[in-house]
Amino acid sequence: MNDDNKFALLVIGLPLGGLVYCGLGVAMMMFSPTVREHPLVSGTLFLLIPLAIAASIWIRASAKAYQSHQ
Repeated sequence: MNDDNKFALLVIGLPLGGLVYCGLGVAMMMFSPTVREHPLVSGTLFLLIPLAIAASIWIRASAKAYQSHQ
């Protein structure tokens, strides 16, 4: 994947993915009684999933950059 494709994925794909994720969260809040009964747990999971994905991408990229400089 070249740099132009990566940039296009970042500019177009990331916001669309975020909209889909938020829509999924709203739909789960509307239709799932379990999510409505446990808002603190479901909200925490809804927050931690993208945070964990972003942290893993960040750490993997940092480790790759650190290895290339040695």
